[in-house]
Amino acid sequence: MIGTIVNTATIIAGTIIGTLLHRGVKEKYKEVLYTGLGLASLAIGLNATISHLTQSEYPVLFIVSLAIGGVIGTAIDIDGRFKRLIDHLKRSEDGGNRLADGLATAILLYCIGPLSMLGPVISALKGDHTFLFTNATLDFVSSTVFASTYGLGMILAAPVLFCWQGMFWLIAHISSTAISDALMAELLIVGGLLITGSGLALLNLKDCKTLNLLPALLIPVIWFLVRSLIV
Repeated sequence: MIGTIVNTATIIAGTIIGTLLHRGVKEKYKEVLYTGLGLASLAIGLNATISHLTQSEYPVLFIVSLAIGGVIGTAIDIDGRFKRLIDHLKRSEDGGNRLADGLATAILLYCIGPLSMLGPVISALKGDHTFLFTNATLDFVSSTVFASTYGLGMILAAPVLFCWQGMFWLIAHISSTAISDALMAELLIVGGLLITGSGLALLNLKDCKTLNLLPALLIPVIWFLVRSLIV
């Protein structure tokens, strides 16, 4: 669980640094940091997709996955619900418990996304921590910003992230024999595209509503499960 440990540690470090800053991180520094992370996400996402396309047994499965998953996610409105919840928490800061609201917002942002959810799975099955290290860098910047506003109490988000990613890691580790290389290739193709979409959003080029596409990760799993029952 090296990747998850590093991710947790960066949130702790970012929170401490943000608390020491007090006055917050200037907007120009936030912008350049998120631009760098956006470019890194594009590179990592595209590399994951392109490098695994040749390993795909079903070259159109990722297209079908994105189409079906996107329709499901849009129907449920995952992205809209998430953003409305974040906006609600931000609006309630002045009238409620600022730390509680800040923690709730941070935990959602740290835990919900392709890097934080797919990263532990890849780490457990392939020993590749690239996704989690990228997520750790992003969370370091975010935690610094949060702590500069809400204080040291934001450090409580770290153990929540550890348990969240640890759950994904443990499930993947236990079921490793049931997850074939072919399925992993399909998940990495789809996951890589979702990370690319996140990179575009960080660069303010295109809001791909990546959260609405998260159900696409389930389509390859369902396909391989159905195939195993039929064959």
